[in-house]
Amino acid sequence: MVAIDSGAFESLLAETGLLNETGGGHLRVVAFSVFVSVLCACIVVGHLFEENRWVNESINALVIGIFSGFVVLLFSKGTNSHILRFDEDFFFLYLLPPIIFNAGFQVKKKQFFRNFIAIMLFGVVGVFISFAIISAGCWLLFPKLGISGLTIRDYLALGTIFSSTDTVCTLQVLHQDETPLLYSLVFGEGVVNDATSVVLFRAVQKFSVTEAEGLTVLHIGADFLYLFFTSTILGVATGLLTAYAIKSLYFGRHSTDREIALMALMAYLSYMLAELLLLSGILTVFFCGIVMSHYTWHNVTESSRITTKHTFATLSFISETFIFLYVGMDALDMEKWRMSKSSPGTFIGIFSSVMLLVLLGRAAFVFPLSALSNYLQRGTRNTRITLKHQVVIWWAGLMRGAVSIALAFNQFATSGISWNPTDATMITSTIIVVLFSTVVFGILTKPLIGWIMPHSMRSIDVSDPPTPKDVAFEAELGLPLLSQDDPSQGNAIRRRSSLSLLLERPTHTIHYLWRKFDDSYMRPVFGGRGFVPYVCDSFKEGEPSESSNG
Repeated sequence: MVAIDSGAFESLLAETGLLNETGGGHLRVVAFSVFVSVLCACIVVGHLFEENRWVNESINALVIGIFSGFVVLLFSKGTNSHILRFDEDFFFLYLLPPIIFNAGFQVKKKQFFRNFIAIMLFGVVGVFISFAIISAGCWLLFPKLGISGLTIRDYLALGTIFSSTDTVCTLQVLHQDETPLLYSLVFGEGVVNDATSVVLFRAVQKFSVTEAEGLTVLHIGADFLYLFFTSTILGVATGLLTAYAIKSLYFGRHSTDREIALMALMAYLSYMLAELLLLSGILTVFFCGIVMSHYTWHNVTESSRITTKHTFATLSFISETFIFLYVGMDALDMEKWRMSKSSPGTFIGIFSSVMLLVLLGRAAFVFPLSALSNYLQRGTRNTRITLKHQVVIWWAGLMRGAVSIALAFNQFATSGISWNPTDATMITSTIIVVLFSTVVFGILTKPLIGWIMPHSMRSIDVSDPPTPKDVAFEAELGLPLLSQDDPSQGNAIRRRSSLSLLLERPTHTIHYLWRKFDDSYMRPVFGGRGFVPYVCDSFKEGEPSESSNG
């Protein structure tokens, strides 16, 4: 749980004359009241700067956090800069689940799975490439900067910490309707990237320095695959169980509150079960959100659909604002800076090295994997990633955010405190990278995208009319599977083998086959669009985010 930074806060209350009135027993109440007030200020300021081309919600929260931290620092006479002390367990158990679940719940599934190959290449393979480059680069460069005392596990952890992206700034500039392909790629990669980074981080933590070096990659890869697939299966199973329960028990007859509560609690339970089983809660709750939006959301009443959509989005928004606000405050924590005992030149060297490795690691997979994705999906319409798209995707992943901060605290601190100078240096360096990348890259995002992709060019990303080849392919998919040697078919059009169709357009064919299986077997059992009798009269076509999610 987040604890009160009692020393700094008591000094603040003493200066303002509130200490005698509140007493020590009320410090927690006053502390949370102050923090919630600052959160409200973040929301108001964010609304006032909604149309500003230079700032966004993340930057607003960071700046307000820095200002609030400066005020607390003054009143505490340089003792500390924040009222609440960060706890990575609080982050992973209470703040992260609503953010990831809402990402899965609101995702446009049709676009997500249509571009699934590219998203998985960027979000999984790309993380491994970036992880390898950053880990190796830190291992080579940090000793030359005078950083000693880091183990192999620490260097591997740094690779995962700085491979985690934050695409919020870019997504606030892009629009789903104008650039569906680009938005889907950036959004999908951002979510999968966070999940992969956390899963890889857990695998790295299990790594033993006594293992043979030649088997290191195999052990980490095996742990990653185990965590990835078991966590995904758990999330899907929990989502399906919730959908079946709500469809079968018919909660909406008596109370919409029950079906909303069951959805929220089952989503959170999936995360907690994953953590209990030492799996990846972030991956589990993400796929639980996808399954719930595809089945469960259609099984509840119309009022519950509206309520869940806004409730999950609101919880996610508050959690994100909370995180960036605290990061801003923590940037001025004098205790960490004094504990690190590193000179300004060392910090500049670490910052420059990390940013260079982030730039190289990002470029090392975005451009090659984009070419690979274009080759694999060469027969599919509207999935080609142009050079302009690649530049935007590369830029979107340069920003680091809350997950990087949380992983750094998890690796180098205990209950938000680091007593080792080298560990304190790693935490403060991570904070510097997050602040710089979020503020500087975030401010430049909208002008850059406006220059690279003018508004007049964004209509290119909207659906183009199907070509005759596309129409023929669609018709061929719908044909029954006929034997090539059946003479009774005469001159009837014969469908090619499923393997040849799969090789020609893998994503399109898999999506078509899944849709047939879903309509025939899954939706009749678990519900979904068109299979919920008691809401048919008031049913409106759509998904939690838009009608085109499908």
